[in-house]
Amino acid sequence: MTTVLPEAFANSIDNFLTHALAEQGLATHSIAAYRRDLGDFAGFVASRGAPSPATVTRAAITVYLISLRRRGRAAATVKRRTAAIRSFYRYLLREEAVGSDPTLDLSPSKLPRRLPRVLTLAEVEQLLAAPDPSTPEGTRDRAMLELMYASGLRVSETVGLALSDIDLAHEVVRCVGKGNKERVVPVGTQAVRALRVYLAKVRPRLVRARPTQALFVSRLGRPLTRQGCWKLIRRHARRAGITRPVTPHMLRHSFATHLLERGADLRAVQEMLGHASLSMTQIYTHLTRQRLRDVYSHAHPRDSMKIPLRGKPSSQGKTQLQR
Repeated sequence: MTTVLPEAFANSIDNFLTHALAEQGLATHSIAAYRRDLGDFAGFVASRGAPSPATVTRAAITVYLISLRRRGRAAATVKRRTAAIRSFYRYLLREEAVGSDPTLDLSPSKLPRRLPRVLTLAEVEQLLAAPDPSTPEGTRDRAMLELMYASGLRVSETVGLALSDIDLAHEVVRCVGKGNKERVVPVGTQAVRALRVYLAKVRPRLVRARPTQALFVSRLGRPLTRQGCWKLIRRHARRAGITRPVTPHMLRHSFATHLLERGADLRAVQEMLGHASLSMTQIYTHLTRQRLRDVYSHAHPRDSMKIPLRGKPSSQGKTQLQR
């Protein structure tokens, strides 16, 4: 059931989202997320006696954030909604729609640093081999999975690709990421080969008479959606025998982690991922350090064995360290 917001809230949210779309170049799904988050917040405070943004107090916002935790919302959700409310009130203050900013000095919820989930090399190989190349959909899926792992593209960037964004001769792909920022990313030989087969033999059959510039299309010839991409990745992961849930973003995480494990420059990986700051990319170094630690613990003789204390006799009457 959709909550009907007071007119002052509804108009203010609409104006803010129009501004965010026009001035900040936010993607459509980001705007939709803002609308959901601010709608939930506005509905909460309005039900407790605040009919407009100007009547909301800092205490009311704090109570709302506490209620999110009590409702079992993830820390990431609380942090995202905190950021949305702060952006909303900064905009209203600039527009002089409110006299003060109730989010000023509001302490953002602390988000535990959670390492991204990645696939092992063996799992990646299993996933990429799962689509059936004897079918049009299997050939398409193989090309898409190869491209996502080869370039680290987000799912929205992948399904948003047009034919003109792919340069197979130079083995690069051009994509538009968050904040409407454009970047050019290298594409590996295996992905280029899979894309050539898809473009030559399958895509024309899928598109038929439907004019579209979308690179990846459904069996009905329409542009593939984000939801469609999620579903086919889950299906191929199950077919590959991968028991844990696999998401499109895991391919992106795996791309970055596997590059860094093989000595790639951190700033180069940042540029390929389209991260705004290096700190966003540095989380992958935690994964590589942990993996190095695991290798060390398994392989180093003084870390992988339980060494007896000096002077404690072994079964041969000598200490292990005296040998």
